[in-house]
Amino acid sequence: MRHNKAGKRLGRNSSHRRAMMRNMVTSLLEHDRITTTDARAKELRKLADRMITLAKRGDLHARRQALQVVQDRKVVAKLFDRLATRYQERPGGYTRIIKLGSRPGDNASLSIIELVEEEYSAKPTGTGDEGSSGSSLAEKSEGTPQGTDEQAKEA
Repeated sequence: MRHNKAGKRLGRNSSHRRAMMRNMVTSLLEHDRITTTDARAKELRKLADRMITLAKRGDLHARRQALQVVQDRKVVAKLFDRLATRYQERPGGYTRIIKLGSRPGDNASLSIIELVEEEYSAKPTGTGDEGSSGSSLAEKSEGTPQGTDEQAKEA
């Protein structure tokens, strides 16, 4: 059983896997987009989102934690200065995975993983707003004649 063993092994030992993920997250944050296999992209998404969340915190301890993973100080500076401000209002979901198809050599499924660009806008939720929506219904019904419904019931 695989209890408490999160994440894919990706056919590598732990040190190789950790080094590969560190290289990939550094490249992703530097270039904003990389092409890799589907399985690697899905594992990379976890680490990249964690790094952006650290950057949004913005304190010294978060910067030192990011430097343990990201291998280039210039990339960490970009992460904390530009990317943190870009994603300040977004509550998660900083990356997008786009499937490309198969690689010709070994038929591995390829993907592009990229940082999202568009601005985040909170979607209105349907729960908890019933009291305010009642007033808007009353405003809409003011324009319609009230007597027609009552006259139809009497007839």
